[in-house]
Amino acid sequence: MYQLTQNHPFKRAFITGAASGLGKAFCHELSKDGWTIGMADINTKELEAVAAEIGMAGGKPLVFPLDVSDKDQYKLVAEAFLAKAVGIDLLFNNAGVGDGSLFEEYSIENYEWMVGINQMGVVHGCWYFIPAMKKQASGHIINTASAAAIGCAPTMAAYNMTKAAVVAISETLYGELMDHNIQVSCIQPTYFKTNVIQYARGGELVKKATQMFIEKSGLQADEVAQEILVRAGKKELYIILPKEARKMWLIKRLAPTWFRKKVKEQFMYAMGVAMRRMK
Repeated sequence: MYQLTQNHPFKRAFITGAASGLGKAFCHELSKDGWTIGMADINTKELEAVAAEIGMAGGKPLVFPLDVSDKDQYKLVAEAFLAKAVGIDLLFNNAGVGDGSLFEEYSIENYEWMVGINQMGVVHGCWYFIPAMKKQASGHIINTASAAAIGCAPTMAAYNMTKAAVVAISETLYGELMDHNIQVSCIQPTYFKTNVIQYARGGELVKKATQMFIEKSGLQADEVAQEILVRAGKKELYIILPKEARKMWLIKRLAPTWFRKKVKEQFMYAMGVAMRRMK
């Protein structure tokens, strides 16, 4: 049993991006402890399939088709979940998209799309659920950022800035909510096996390079989810993983200029490999 389950005996969670990747893994892990899980995703077909798995695994799925960038739709979904679950204990602002391109070649419309999902999706979740948590005087918000907020590699401006914003939102809320007995955790993982680039708009080279990093990582979504849930149960604000990511975070703080040069070198090498694979 997870410590989070002991901390929140009513066992009510709401998870965005629940149809795949890390969101799906969170659903499976919590289902082992019998949680009621509000499962939200824009991919309704996959969402229904995963919900069936969760029900078989011991969870109590509540399915909500949701585009997290749509504030009006999110409001209705949040109200529906709170009515059915009679409150909320864990909020996973997890839905996100990955993409990249040179700064000036990525269209303004693409920047708006990325901000709407990765950044405003988190804002919407917090905005609609924090009042309920304050009324209960309990709850835990788990926001999915990325090690990209630390690395800030070239050609990833839109993704980097939205994930850095999630870190800033999390740090702000940590201070605002601590007196209300509401915990906040910010996840900053490196690459792991997921389909974060399934909606990418930046071109085939970006997809190829990202997929290369994903394959190289060797990390599976379920093991990432397990570590996150354990560390969230310890009330950690920064959940940076794996060990290499924590090392990267420390190096950036100690030698920021040197770190920027190393990130550029690694990026150029990776793009070169990706280009050769495309030939």
